[in-house]
Amino acid sequence: MLNIVLVEPEIPNNTGNIGRLCVGTGNRLHLIHPFGFEINDKNLKRSGLDYWVHLDWNQYQNLQEWIDQIPDKSRVFLLSSHAQKSYYEADFQEGDWLVFGKESKGLSQEILNLFENHLTIPMSDKIRSYNIANSVAFVVGEARRQINFK
Repeated sequence: MLNIVLVEPEIPNNTGNIGRLCVGTGNRLHLIHPFGFEINDKNLKRSGLDYWVHLDWNQYQNLQEWIDQIPDKSRVFLLSSHAQKSYYEADFQEGDWLVFGKESKGLSQEILNLFENHLTIPMSDKIRSYNIANSVAFVVGEARRQINFK
């Protein structure tokens, strides 16, 4: 199992889609407050469809609450469009933490400073970033490929 972390998610449809992806891939979703929506938001449920009841998920009131329960901080990977290392270069393992920032701003410099593993998703210079649900799908797909291949 991988741990997918959304820091201050803003758009319920994205979170719902990521929740559905977690159910389908057997991963756990971690959500860090504040959210840009209510957890019972109909768009969240609609995006996750009827799979939301099967989702293994946790929520945290703040960043520190989440950090305090990570057993091995060296296995935390922060995804940022400003990182130099591609997610293809990472060596993923079961139990890893894949951390994604809010849709409007990504991860803050404060969060980036807390962990050493920064990864990016290669993209054309014609865009600034991918949609977060697509980003999570890219990285989860590669991580699952590596783990299952081993």
